[in-house]
This record gives sequence, C-alpha cells and structure tokens, in this order.
Amino acid sequence: MVRPYRVKGFKRKKIGEEVYDKEDKEEEEAEEKEEEEDDKEDTTAVEGEDEEDERRAGEAADELPGIPIVASNANSGAGVIFVLERASLEVAKVGKTYQLLNSDDHVNFLLKHGKKPADYRPDIAFQAILSILDSRLNKAGRLRALYVKTEKGVLFEIKPYARMPRTFKRFSGLILQLLQKLSVNASGKREKLLRVIKNPVTRYLPLNSRKIGLSHSAERMVRIHDYVNAANNDVNLVFVVGAMAHGKINTDYTDDFISVSGYPLSAAYCLGMICNALEQKWNIL
Repeated sequence: MVRPYRVKGFKRKKIGEEVYDKEDKEEEEAEEKEEEEDDKEDTTAVEGEDEEDERRAGEAADELPGIPIVASNANSGAGVIFVLERASLEVAKVGKTYQLLNSDDHVNFLLKHGKKPADYRPDIAFQAILSILDSRLNKAGRLRALYVKTEKGVLFEIKPYARMPRTFKRFSGLILQLLQKLSVNASGKREKLLRVIKNPVTRYLPLNSRKIGLSHSAERMVRIHDYVNAANNDVNLVFVVGAMAHGKINTDYTDDFISVSGYPLSAAYCLGMICNALEQKWNIL
C-alpha cells in the first residue's frame, strides 16, 4: 500500500481541538449578534429622538408665525397724540431758490405779495415740535403719534423717534425737503421719519381716544393736572394745539375745548404743561 503524501502547511487537528474551535466560533458569532442588536437599538433611539425634535420644532414654528407669544410690557397702556394745527410752514420761490418763509428773512418778499409778515412764524412749530419730542413722555414711549397741519392744509406725520434738528436753519431745510419731496427718510435707511399724509387727521386717530382742543379763548378753564388725572387710563388722549401766532384752531372734531391758563401762553409752554401733567399721572421720572 502506498503511503499518501502530506500536503505542505496542512496539519491535522485532533478531535479535542476541533471541539474547542467550534465553541470559540459560536461565542464570536453570539457576540457579533449582540453588538448588532445594540447598534440597532441605539440607531432606533437616535431616530426617535430626531423625530421628536422635528415634531417639537414644527409645533414651535406653528406657534410663532412672527407674533410673540408673550406680549411685551414696553409702551403698554394708553398713550398721547398731539396735533399741531395751523402751523405757518409755507414754501415759496425767493429769487432763484425755494425757501421756507419767515418774518425775519422775508419781510420785503411778504409785503411785496400783500401778506402780513407777523403771520409767518415757522419758529412756533419748531419750538412746539422740540418740546414734544424732547419730553420724558416721549422718551418713555408714551407718545403714540405727532401730526402737524399747515395753514395751507398740508398734513404730515412725524415719528416719535425722529431726531429733529436743533437749529432753526436746519429745521427750515428739513421742512423744505418734506414739502417738496413729501417725505424724509432716516439716514442710511428707507424708513420715512416724516411724511405727508392725506386729510383728515381723524382717520389716523384711534377709536378709544378723547380729542381735546386747547385755546386761551375757550370758555372752560381747567387745572391740567386734575384734568388728565380724571381721564380713564384705557383711553388715548389727543391734544389739539394751535401752532400759529394769532387765531383759533379748528374744533369740529374735538370732544372737549378747554383753556389751561388765564394768560395767553405760547404753544411750546402749553405743550410742556400737558407733558408734565401726563408724566406725573403715569409716574414717569
């Protein structure tokens, strides 16, 4: 009998070694199977967490379409609106340029055209606007709007956060630009801080407002502090004040017509009294 040749590199295993190899292989397969199950569970958990996060994000997006959930307390409650009537703000071509007419610089021009220089007082509106915008009332956010109506019937709005020029010359240039271009934008922005709007002013006043006209010639005289303290806290107060040198304001749309002093007062001083009374009423320091 011929003895078979042994294959090089091949070693016959004993029966005990084959048993041990088989057990090790089974253990390795079991461990691999457990690891795969753990990975699968982790993946499922992560996917579940991702789905939950997406669901919550979707709910949050539905709840916040640009409207805050909790309303801010800033500027809450009633506020005040000022309307300056019959402001002497008129533009004319003097020489080769257009200018805002005033009694100091254009006396000869006004007399030549049969007009009274004493009636052209844009400085009254300038001082009145500054007294309103510089008040603590405005800085506290209680000023809702400021409207100015000229003697010619042009109505324009000034935003409460607009910073007006501090000199009359620059103010004249600003009003000249407004009346010619119908609006004045913020520096470097497209937002309109001053803009000409359509009449009447009542279309811009809130429904829950009390419109009060002021004049030295009014029959009813009141203490302004007592008057504003008696007003309902939920009602917006609209004060209509004349910004002219002489005459009366239009009282067709006012609910009340009062006087705050036995002496004739300037528009700026009268507005200062109103602002001071409202600051005390709303505890603005």
